[in-house]
Amino acid sequence: MDAPEPNSRSSIIRNTCHSFCQSLIHSPNPPQLIDQHFSLSPSITEHGPIWANERLPFLGKTFTTKDGCLEYFDVLSKTLTMDMSPKSFPKPEDFIVNAFATTHEGARQGVVSVVGAATFRSVKTGKSWDEKFIYRLSDFDGEGKIGHWEIWADPLSAWEAVGD
Repeated sequence: MDAPEPNSRSSIIRNTCHSFCQSLIHSPNPPQLIDQHFSLSPSITEHGPIWANERLPFLGKTFTTKDGCLEYFDVLSKTLTMDMSPKSFPKPEDFIVNAFATTHEGARQGVVSVVGAATFRSVKTGKSWDEKFIYRLSDFDGEGKIGHWEIWADPLSAWEAVGD
């Protein structure tokens, strides 16, 4: 299989996603992270049961606009910390890229999936756990910036760690 052209849409969105994931390893400043990697109409969804919002208020809803995405980071940081390392994400060529797929009608093209791993810790209780999670990044703009970041993780471990 031939390597993709370096300026192809597939390469551009793969590089955006890899760069984004690498930024997460270094405890990024959320406004800079959003400005650097996201389109002008960003959204973040961390999937999980809505009943868990009592302890995990970032689950089960979509945060939209830059202000909404900043709210996601704020709520998350008051609940959990993430300890990522250079081994948290695979090499760029191991990201799954479909430059022309869409996730829903009206979405812009491009879907990237990647599995990551990290240690998470409850801010409230100090309990920690290791887990793997899946990111789906999609709805890329013409410059290859991310429109939608979706996260599937282990809400039961988070629920237990956060406690009552």
